[in-house]
Amino acid sequence: MTDVARLAGVSHQTVSRVVNTPDRVSPAVRERVESAIRRLRYRPNPSARALATRSSRIIGIVSVGLAQYGPSVTLTGIVDGAKRAGYSANLVTLADVDRAHMRSALDHLVTANVDGIVIIAPIEAAIHSIEGMAMGVPLVVFEPGAHEGTSNVGTDEATGAADATRHLLELGHQTVHHVCGPAGWLGAAARRRGWAGELIAAGRTIPEPIVGDWTAVSGYAAGLVIADDHTVSAVFVANDQMALGVMKALEERGLKVPDDVSVVGFDDVPESRFCIPALTTMSVDFERVGRLAVDSILSMIGNLDSQFVRHVVPELVLRSSTAPPPMSRCTAHGASTGTPHVQTTTTREKTP
Repeated sequence: MTDVARLAGVSHQTVSRVVNTPDRVSPAVRERVESAIRRLRYRPNPSARALATRSSRIIGIVSVGLAQYGPSVTLTGIVDGAKRAGYSANLVTLADVDRAHMRSALDHLVTANVDGIVIIAPIEAAIHSIEGMAMGVPLVVFEPGAHEGTSNVGTDEATGAADATRHLLELGHQTVHHVCGPAGWLGAAARRRGWAGELIAAGRTIPEPIVGDWTAVSGYAAGLVIADDHTVSAVFVANDQMALGVMKALEERGLKVPDDVSVVGFDDVPESRFCIPALTTMSVDFERVGRLAVDSILSMIGNLDSQFVRHVVPELVLRSSTAPPPMSRCTAHGASTGTPHVQTTTTREKTP
């Protein structure tokens, strides 16, 4: 920095301002300093900067479940949010989730002098593994389905599942079947809770859910079971990959979506709009969740009492996979053979 200052004819404090807060320096001086930086190929020393400022400008991330769409896109949002704030990211991924592995991951990040840590914790085991841990650095947890709090960010997946179920009921379906995610996943539990709660509120029967594992293969297996049950006219599926498997099985069994069975997914993966028919689904802005996690950790690092929303509510995206039930299935449920009442204010997305 001293060499840059000498070449540019300024003080080393001015060089520091150009590097850290360039808006505080006049354009002419900034250009002179930046020219000297380029000529000398100067790069700030992160270790020295950390010692001087007591800040590494690094956010640690511990991630579980990156094979799934939600956690992976949330990670993208965290890294992007950190970069926009002038921070880099140090990522640790966990295949085995228990207290020992979680403690090891967190200790690794603390030893690396991160300013704060974000944990992407989509499963119950990850939440249990950090209970009571004291890290000495700010810690924020992404908990799918959790209510917002000062040390976590979440997605209101129960409300999203209820909205999906209500959409199908308003189309005239007498009840809604469910293909749920695997046990131990927070999002699966929240989506199942929202689905069942909406059916209870509407005074409808609650069918036994079919358990999947998030994959299209498990959705296909569930779809074969659904195809054999001639009372099923509507299905809410806990994620889009399983929903695609359900629709494939129904097609192979000679059933049309949505003429015979309506299907709603969850997550709004990019492929969902391109299948035939395009999938009605609940869209979750997971990138925004990641950016909210960064906002939250930065407010904790700076001891700021920032007031902002720390949870995201999914939105219904109407496409082509839902419709009023066929008369035969209305009759199977004991419903009136009249025209079903449809009530929705959601805008239908145009098929690309």
